[in-house]
Amino acid sequence: MGEKQRTLKSPVSFSGKGLHTGAIVNMTIKPAAENTGYRFKRVDLEGQPEVRAIVENVIDTSRSTIIEENGARVGTIEHTLSALYGLGYDNALIEIDAAETPIMDGSAREYTEALLKNGYIEQNADKDFYVIKKTITYADEENGISLMTFPDNSLTFNVMIDYNSEVLGNQYAALNNLKDFPTEIAPCRTFVFFRDLEILHKNNLIKGGDLDNAIVIVERPVAQSEIDRICSLFNKPTIKADKEQGILNNVSLKFHNEPARHKLLDLMGDLALVGQPIKGRILATRPGHYSNVEFAKRIRQEIKKGKSKSLAPEIDLNAVPKYNINQIKGLLPHRSPFLLIDKIMSVTENEVIGVKNVTMNEPFFVGHFPDEPIMPGVLQIEAMAQTGGILVLSQVEDPENYLTFFMKIDNVKFRRQVVPGDTLVFRLELTAPIKRGIVNMHAQAFVGENLVTEGDLMAQIVKVK
Repeated sequence: MGEKQRTLKSPVSFSGKGLHTGAIVNMTIKPAAENTGYRFKRVDLEGQPEVRAIVENVIDTSRSTIIEENGARVGTIEHTLSALYGLGYDNALIEIDAAETPIMDGSAREYTEALLKNGYIEQNADKDFYVIKKTITYADEENGISLMTFPDNSLTFNVMIDYNSEVLGNQYAALNNLKDFPTEIAPCRTFVFFRDLEILHKNNLIKGGDLDNAIVIVERPVAQSEIDRICSLFNKPTIKADKEQGILNNVSLKFHNEPARHKLLDLMGDLALVGQPIKGRILATRPGHYSNVEFAKRIRQEIKKGKSKSLAPEIDLNAVPKYNINQIKGLLPHRSPFLLIDKIMSVTENEVIGVKNVTMNEPFFVGHFPDEPIMPGVLQIEAMAQTGGILVLSQVEDPENYLTFFMKIDNVKFRRQVVPGDTLVFRLELTAPIKRGIVNMHAQAFVGENLVTEGDLMAQIVKVK
């Protein structure tokens, strides 16, 4: 049996200030149904809109990861998501009354401890792992940034950072077992360079930042008057710096490489936006929110490609068809050159599988790019429609007395050219019960395992005799 999906036993609530907005935020993480994933719900907005935590909804990564959907946005989501992801939760509804999660102590520690104390329940559905089978890479050579995956039996991370700084130089962090996340990664706090504080303030950011939720790194000797000035900008009490360089106010690091571990924490939170758990080794050099999200997009694209391939019908093209060409002619009124399917392999109440062998002798190749023959997209749609017509007409007693007419075509995508030598396999499924002769179907065309064309078709069957 596969590993089961997890959600919370009961709701867990948090209250604190947003790192960038400084606003007091109340947030409750609640159990969610199977296959929900992670969703934020803005309970302070009219209609309480939900925002799915997926990479397609990311709108900003400048200083944190911000998502938006349905007119609502939520920012600084990476620490909350890293706690859920690191503990193996698959489904959670996160109700929040502001546009940013509470920063807490600048790490995922408080989230992680509360979730561990609360516990989880196993759900009936299996976890939908995406198993890395090939290298997936994101690289920004100009800035020395790279992220890549390799096949592995579990999810592991190796992160390297380099800020070209005497105080914060090269650091390395690893997570080889998710069981170690609560103790080795979750407590690691966010960090900021003292030199960046005024710039962030001018950009209306880190209004909620202080030494309780961030490590402030001082790279060069700074006068006490400069420290006093920056503290006044943020309306914070002044700080007495005990050293000219290092960690402001000598805040003790929890690990010698706490900044690198925090970058690993952020990476986990951003990879949660892939939308499903991963099995693979992740190597990251100088990661940041932008590169993390771009990397997550590439992984998600590979997942979508894989799902498209797996949708191809598993049929034996040499098997005896349900309907051969002569039987098809008994159901459809079409004739050469507009009879565009060769055989029907299977028919159920809701689905039909049809086949067309594309040859160089097709009459449309005479005029449609004769030097580079490509099957016209409109004829691919027509062939799918004829296959769908078989699904409908096979369920009436006198199909010869009916005609099928197009009413609407939506969401059509041509993903690959169809050329002589290809064998097209069509699959059409009803997307709603047939009512008053109106038929709605989702249509797909495959060549081998590749989805080449798809769309939504609406037709009407009319009795003519």
